[in-house]
Amino acid sequence: MLLGDILIAKGLVSDQQVAQAMERQKASGGRLGDNLVALGAVSQEQLDGILHDVPASPSTIEDTGLEEADVLRLMVKTMLAENLQSPGQISESIKLPFPVVSALLNLAKERKFLEPLTSAGGTAGGIGGSRFALTSAGREFGQEGLDLNQYTGACPVTLEAYAERILMQRVTNERIDIEDLKVKFADLIVTDEFMQMIGPAVNSGRTLLLYGPAGNGKTSVAERIASIFNDVVYIPYAVQVEGQIVKVFDDSVHNSVAGEGNGTARPASLRRENIDLRWVPCERPIVMAGGELTLDMLDLQFNEAAKFYEAPLHMKGLNGTFIIDDFGRQIVAPEDLLNRWIVPLQSRIDYLKLHTGKSFQIPFDEFVIFSTNLSPADLMDPAFLRRIPYKLPTEAPTRDDFRRIFNAVSGKVGLEVDDETFNIVVDFLRVHNDFPLACYQPKFVVDQVVDACKYAGVPPAYTPDRVLQAISNLYTKDTPGFGVPGGDDASAGAGFTTLAKGAPPPPPS
Repeated sequence: MLLGDILIAKGLVSDQQVAQAMERQKASGGRLGDNLVALGAVSQEQLDGILHDVPASPSTIEDTGLEEADVLRLMVKTMLAENLQSPGQISESIKLPFPVVSALLNLAKERKFLEPLTSAGGTAGGIGGSRFALTSAGREFGQEGLDLNQYTGACPVTLEAYAERILMQRVTNERIDIEDLKVKFADLIVTDEFMQMIGPAVNSGRTLLLYGPAGNGKTSVAERIASIFNDVVYIPYAVQVEGQIVKVFDDSVHNSVAGEGNGTARPASLRRENIDLRWVPCERPIVMAGGELTLDMLDLQFNEAAKFYEAPLHMKGLNGTFIIDDFGRQIVAPEDLLNRWIVPLQSRIDYLKLHTGKSFQIPFDEFVIFSTNLSPADLMDPAFLRRIPYKLPTEAPTRDDFRRIFNAVSGKVGLEVDDETFNIVVDFLRVHNDFPLACYQPKFVVDQVVDACKYAGVPPAYTPDRVLQAISNLYTKDTPGFGVPGGDDASAGAGFTTLAKGAPPPPPS
């Protein structure tokens, strides 16, 4: 992991500046951060602030916060499981610095767990240049460790260190202003009223309920809100709790900003800056769960074969955003799910239980978003609704906004919406039938017209027949409202409307 990767992720330096600092480091020595300061790429104050935030590398076995026997057992069983021989390989695997690995190797030699292999010159070298093989006693010790649990690799951090880190990295540490919102919602048609409502909700870091008719952008809005945070947070590979291992880092959830994790090759000699490699620098996590969410997914998952735990979804999402999409359509009853969340949402503390019966608590720092197209009053009792400080409706678009959406998604594929085409769609929905306007409908029509033109072997173009065929596929004839004359097609909601993902923002008025 590079300090440079963290600085790049926070937008303080560029890739080119890091490359220049590395070249200077090769010629003049020193640490990467000092070379960046010397080149004027970053100020000393900015560098000090970053270094203050990162977990400091342990200098001794005691600094890991773990018992010496536990760390030694982890090293030996990892050597056994991964066939490691050199100190460099061991350090890379268990994520501990060379001084700590050196102390562990000396300890293992004292206990007759290791024997040095001769170097290429025929003599046993010092620890730095040697390779080691496990003795029969070492293999037995390593196997005993694997029998306890099969976790190998990165050394865990303590529960205390993890809890302290969660509090240091609170979502509310970031201030989101109106310009940040405008950037994230640039491809959405958003009212000023909505912007005024969403800003305080995001900065609160608490709980948000998005509700309203289906197809009006709740999921898109939730995803943009989640991605608006840009701090780097540190996620441990694993946490040790009451002698048990809980695996936390998950590359399907956590997006590492480190060079090793994003495909960027860096010289190994330039890789360290007194940073504890047991922690992975990541973007703030975003976890989304829909209809598949069950109560079991919010508990520790104990692997009976491997004998260690996988952290539950919301634990992986700490210091980030947890989106519960399609709330009310989960297998678990809404009231059961809400009861599970009452304590964390109110007290900002969560309690998890080990299979041994012991429980432990962790800070609950997470921006939770409930998204539903069902009536909140049918899903939540008043007591729970009171615990959700922000409740934002996503309502049907006005006729004018519907036209703007239609124009934008049509322009994406080179089509232009004339009045005839627009009126055919709106008349079908609101005059001949009683269907509300919805933000997803223009994209649906555009896709259908493009498909019809592809089938006909002609360039995309609107015709009345194609448009009617497309809009007819939105609903079946037994859909409530089909064939019923609609109401006022100029009726509007006061919320916001959205464009399809990837659609360009509307032209300035």
